[in-house]
Amino acid sequence: MALVCVLCCALATASPREDTLERGNGPEPSTLDAQRCQEVACENVLRDLYEGLVAEGPDGAVIPGMAQRWEASSDGRTWTFHLRDGLTWSNGQTLDAPQIVASFRRAFAPMTAAPFAQSLFAIRDAEGVQAGKLPDTALGIEAPDARTVVFHLDRPVPLPQLLLLPIAYPVYLPAVQRWGAQHTRPGHLVSNGAYALADWLPQASITLVRNPHYRQRAPIGRVRYLVTEDAGSELQRYQAGDLDLTETLPPQPLAGLRARFGAQLRIAPYLGAFWFGFNVTKPPLGPGGRSGSCPTSTLPGIGVTVPGNRDVAAATRARTSVSSEWASACARALALRQALSLAIDREKLTTYLTGFGEQPAFRIVPPLPGYTPPSIPAAHWTQPQREAEAQRLFRAAGYTRADPPTLELRFNTSVLHRRLALAVAAMWRETLGVRVELRNEEWKAFVLNRRQRVITQVFRGGWIADVADPRDFLAAFTSDGPLNWTGWRDAGFDALLARADAATDDAQRNALLAQAEARLLAAQPLVPLYFYTSKHLVKPWVAGFTANPLDHHASRFLSWQKASR
Repeated sequence: MALVCVLCCALATASPREDTLERGNGPEPSTLDAQRCQEVACENVLRDLYEGLVAEGPDGAVIPGMAQRWEASSDGRTWTFHLRDGLTWSNGQTLDAPQIVASFRRAFAPMTAAPFAQSLFAIRDAEGVQAGKLPDTALGIEAPDARTVVFHLDRPVPLPQLLLLPIAYPVYLPAVQRWGAQHTRPGHLVSNGAYALADWLPQASITLVRNPHYRQRAPIGRVRYLVTEDAGSELQRYQAGDLDLTETLPPQPLAGLRARFGAQLRIAPYLGAFWFGFNVTKPPLGPGGRSGSCPTSTLPGIGVTVPGNRDVAAATRARTSVSSEWASACARALALRQALSLAIDREKLTTYLTGFGEQPAFRIVPPLPGYTPPSIPAAHWTQPQREAEAQRLFRAAGYTRADPPTLELRFNTSVLHRRLALAVAAMWRETLGVRVELRNEEWKAFVLNRRQRVITQVFRGGWIADVADPRDFLAAFTSDGPLNWTGWRDAGFDALLARADAATDDAQRNALLAQAEARLLAAQPLVPLYFYTSKHLVKPWVAGFTANPLDHHASRFLSWQKASR
């Protein structure tokens, strides 16, 4: 105890090292191409390197970015953004409205394959441009002069909030044209944010330096993002004084952490959902032979309430009829997926493994204002009731304890992910007799295998919100979505999202999204486990760290303060 006290006191009175903020950042970022980024690790860095037309304040509120002001037409279909004077790139060259328009055209080019393009399909002809059906000049964004950018929309959407996505950051096209995929490397990357890229050591760190051409001088001169794929090692580095700010924390008793770190421990609500996904394109979790396009149905006792099915009846009738054999294979695969879901004791996972106030989840959309989620009867059962139903469904799927399936559960390197995988494997074995083989992979290999759906069966999934919108959690499951790692396809689900996009009333839109979530959960291509909390350790000498629902913390809002004893 005395040793711990001495260590904590020493940490509390240490001084910043040479004006460099050391930040943990999780796994190696897959890219620093803003328009191709799809995970938290690259978004954290890009938020320092770039600035869009709008930006986020410390509390997550939308604030002016490159645009000093903006307005929307009365019908919400035209948005006009007025740029600040004197915008420049990190190389000192002028940044103007035509370059911003050109960058958006690159974002929607088919070759870019931007994973978040779908989030901005409300822009006129954006979907057609990305599909290669229209030239990039058809995109509904124009620059009537050097300081004005105008967006023409097919439907009203909260555009400023969507423009916070990395895909909306301006990309310096001369570097792309000269260096191609290497334009993101040190010496090549030109950005426009508070910081510029100085160095990138693969699997080690990314170093940023203050951008002298940015309109406001960042309080901290250098930021180093360290690859901290293992949360336990990240904690050790923080304790050793190598980090000023952690990306997350490993699972351990919360009371002990509070006793050791006091006010340095920051835990807050977070718009994120953790789940395991099923590759439904292959047996035994899918029927095999086709894409994951089984009819959406429910089985007695577990089925979620799907209100307003008449809204998707036309889409359902339009589906190609399936043979009884195919339908039977679909039903068996669905029964297995539902059995696996019910066999997991989520209360145990969040109480004994995660331990930071995470909420057990049977849905994928976290609580959001104005959104009424679908009803899920199984969420209100006792765990013994769930397990009894899981065993019944397991038998209905054609399995017994004497002849169970063997499943592979794949996850990226992390102490928590390994512990969760081990716990879930034990629950499946104890309740159903399922044999589980665990596969641990480095982040980039894991992401590639998950996306390709060739060797995956069950995999670690989840979603951290980019915007506070239920659609943000559902869009990845559209039939042709680039982030649809499960391979599930359902025309009714796609139709509901399309209707929600066309809705002009927020209540109607949220009701349609709830129907879409219900339809997704009824098909069970994934197992929701819990809703996240954000958890960080922040040194006493770091000021400006403010909790917000999206857990975004741009370095330009952080500064040094004198730590008290």
